[in-house]
Parts: sequence; C-alpha cells; structure tokens
Amino acid sequence: MSGDANALDQTALAPYLGAHIPGFAGLHSIEKFKSGQSNPTYLLTAASGRYVLRAKPPGQLLKSAHQVDREFTVMKALAGTAVPVPAMLHLSAEATPIGRMFYVMDFLDGRIFWDPAVPEAAGNDERAALYDAMNATLAALHDVDVEAVGLGDFGKPGNYFERQLARWTSQYRTSETGTVADMDRLIAWLETHMPADDGRISLVHGDYRLDNMIFAASEPKVLAVLDWELSTLGDPFADIAYQCMQWRLPHASGFRGLGGVDRAALGLPLEEAYVAAYCRRRGLAGIDNWSFFLAFSFFRLAAICQGVYKRALDGNASNPEKAKTYGEAVKLLSHLAAKLIDRT
Repeated sequence: MSGDANALDQTALAPYLGAHIPGFAGLHSIEKFKSGQSNPTYLLTAASGRYVLRAKPPGQLLKSAHQVDREFTVMKALAGTAVPVPAMLHLSAEATPIGRMFYVMDFLDGRIFWDPAVPEAAGNDERAALYDAMNATLAALHDVDVEAVGLGDFGKPGNYFERQLARWTSQYRTSETGTVADMDRLIAWLETHMPADDGRISLVHGDYRLDNMIFAASEPKVLAVLDWELSTLGDPFADIAYQCMQWRLPHASGFRGLGGVDRAALGLPLEEAYVAAYCRRRGLAGIDNWSFFLAFSFFRLAAICQGVYKRALDGNASNPEKAKTYGEAVKLLSHLAAKLIDRT
C-alpha cells in the first residue's frame, strides 16, 4: 500500500465490492482522478466494467463537510427525472476496508470541459449549444418536485441565505489562517443586505458549473450532473448566480473563469442572455437582488477555498500541492466581491 493517505487498499476493497455490488468482479486497478479537491474520487477498472468510487477524505474533517452520503441520496432520488445522473450502486457505512465512507456509481464515458471557453468544441455553434444544454438542465433541476422524488426533508425550508451565511461564516472562521480584510467586510455587507425570504424552495446543486457535468461524446447533450456534496433545499437563485460568477472570474487565474475572454467571438452567451434564458424556461419575469446573490456566491466559494487551504496545511487535502494555492484564491475572490458591492 502507498504512503499516500488517499491511496486505496485494492486487496481489501475488491472482496467488499464483490459482496455489495451485484455483478461486480475482478478488480484490476484503481486510479485516482486528479480533480476533486473535496472528496477524492477514483476510477475502478474491473472485469465486470468501469466504476467510480467517491470517498470522504482521510483525517479530521469539519463538521457537516464531505457528506458523500448526501451526494448518493440526491443522485439516487433523481434517477428517472429530467436531471441526468449516473446510476448509484452502493453507499458504505463509516467502517469500511478503506476506513471512511464512500459510494460507488456507474462510470459514464463522455466529455468534461475543464475550460469554460471550451477550446475543444467543434465551433461557436457547439459552444452555444453546450451552454444552452447546461442552462436547460439547471432550469429542469429547479423544477423538480422534491416531494415526489422523496427529497422533501433534504433541507430546512425557508431563510436559505440567512442559514447559508451563518454556516459558511462558521466554516470560514473555523479554518481561518489569517485576517483577510475583504472577507470580513464582505461578511458584514451580506449580513446587512440580506433580502427578505420570499418562499422560493427548490433542489439546489450548490456547485453548478461546466466542469461538474459530463456531456455526450458527439453531441451537446448532458449525460450527467456530478458533485452534489453541497446540494440541499434552498433558493434556486443561488445556483444561477454561482454559475454566473464564472463570467467574472479571471480566465488565467486557475479559476477557469470567463473574465477577459471575448465571449461573443467564441459564441458564448453573455451573462444577461444566460439569465434571461433561465428565467424564460422557468416562467420568471427576472431576478431581483442580483448583486446580493453574486456577492454571496463569491463569499461561499472563498470560504470553501479557505477550508481546502487549511486541510492542505494540516496534511488532509486530496491534492496537497494544488490545495496550498487556495489561500491566495480566498484573497482574490473576496477582492472581486468587494469591487462588486462597491458598485452596488
């Protein structure tokens, strides 16, 4: 077994999977995906096919973080809806051959676009179609009848942003490694500009973006939405704002944003057009308090980055060297949010 804390014991894991997943046999190899800073994810190649295993990271974890069981629950519930997800095969208990909770799902062979400018697309028409498919899938997600799919108790109803602000402020303070003035200012601004709760409740993904989706190999069709760790019941505008935050993130910073990219030249939608298409699909006249939703998105991502950075310092990160760069990300994100609220 490797000295890497994220390495899996193939000898111990193989019989366990054979006993818990119908038809599973002949585990040949385990390969860790490079992506996935929060929950380490692995490709399992077996005689019976290919599978994906997603686990909690090793080490001491923040309370309410890395809830792989919630990912499994929501994707299993969405099977058969208009929101495409992989087939869920097994959810383990905490006591497992690898010493932590994990789940296993089908492997889907398709395309993941890591760069939002989609340089590998066939042309502008395909880029536009990919973004439109992503938009349609988000609208479909927010129209899911949560009671009908058994997710009526998947989150607390009402006051979503108030609860989320409290949660992520607590997470940020717990993992804080130094003072970031823009973060302190942003938290204070969000507290004093909280919009009144209007009762909107949808299933919210929490990390909805291009690289958390698998597209078909030869057409702009969404095969699956991945990475549901942050999903809950809440305000759907959190998802659309979080995705549109990408329009403001610098393209060359490691954030894979669209800031500075000539979107029109690439056939990519402008933020206003993208939001309008979403509203049209959902029968909405528009979105009020847009600046708040965007600022909150920057704040929450900064808080998440701080947690990744702290885990790297503590030796518990999935990709330690990359994770250590997340400390600077907190400063950049909070600075971009500070500029946004200054214009509000």
